[in-house]
Amino acid sequence: MAKFNGREFLRRFRGKRIMFVGDSLSSNQWQSLSCLLHTAVPRAKYTLRRIGGLSTFNFPAYGVSIMFSRNALLVDIDNEKHGRILNLNSIRSGQLWKGVDVLIFDTWHWWLHTGRKQPWDYILDNRIIYKDMNRMVAYEKALRTWARWVNFNVDPAKTKVFFQGVSPDHMDSREWGDPTAKTCRGENHPILSMKHQRGPHPAQVILNKVLKTVSKPVHLLDITALSQLRKDGHPSEFGLGGRRGNDCTHWCLPGVPDTWNQLLFAALVHS
Repeated sequence: MAKFNGREFLRRFRGKRIMFVGDSLSSNQWQSLSCLLHTAVPRAKYTLRRIGGLSTFNFPAYGVSIMFSRNALLVDIDNEKHGRILNLNSIRSGQLWKGVDVLIFDTWHWWLHTGRKQPWDYILDNRIIYKDMNRMVAYEKALRTWARWVNFNVDPAKTKVFFQGVSPDHMDSREWGDPTAKTCRGENHPILSMKHQRGPHPAQVILNKVLKTVSKPVHLLDITALSQLRKDGHPSEFGLGGRRGNDCTHWCLPGVPDTWNQLLFAALVHS
């Protein structure tokens, strides 16, 4: 595997746009890549700009833009008079993605939210409105809509497409054989064995199934298993909210997302 080289990355992608599209785990990887590149050329001028849900870290001397488009579900949420409608069959925001040189997609984290954290009130699927449905079913339907968008809109000669695999959390210590810790709080060593894992992540199983239906080349960044070992890699009580919070979902930087970008760089070099 090619070792990450920030200068080589900027040289290879001079004049190019790289866009991460997804939720805060996608932002985690975008922040990591921006920092890795800045560390490689610390004297190079850069700009950081945010317009709406689009953040851009740009290196003017290289003409390279590292972008993050916040779109946690990939499909549309429409604000109607009777509430927010999650439309499983529509991706209007895809206009923003067209013509970008490298696209790295991600979605999963928000599909299981309920209550005040749930970003929709109703679900629309094939012109039928539901109050709710099985979230794994909804997740798969949305991924299939995304797959159709890729098939109809991506020109492989101009755009390389990646999908960030499912980023695991560490909220259940039974996954590493410790019935007392409960979460990642206080963990400072990685998991050394996968023997307590309960098989593949269910969201990753669905993602793998949908990716097989895409006729255009899509490279999976297979981050799930390696990230499952890193129960020690989360902000936990040192993240947003301090000791009252306990973030076992996002990742510290420097940290695990740097490895994801190692995989991205190797795949880009290989292609």
